[in-house]
Amino acid sequence: MQTIDFRLEGEYVELNQLLKLVGIVDSGGAGKMLVASGEVQVDGKTELRKTCKIRAGQQVGLGDVRIRVHA
Repeated sequence: MQTIDFRLEGEYVELNQLLKLVGIVDSGGAGKMLVASGEVQVDGKTELRKTCKIRAGQQVGLGDVRIRVHA
């Protein structure tokens, strides 16, 4: 399992943009499609909201990749 630590610059980052910023997808649009497919989890639950606000302390999962979001 791969773990990626992401340092949050503001209050939150949109889920599709987070996937782009850590290099999982090439664009925000590709991130939206990935979220819509039902493959992305936030804090262990499937998330279908493409622009869901991800805040410090949350974890995003996709397959064997985990993204930990820090302030």
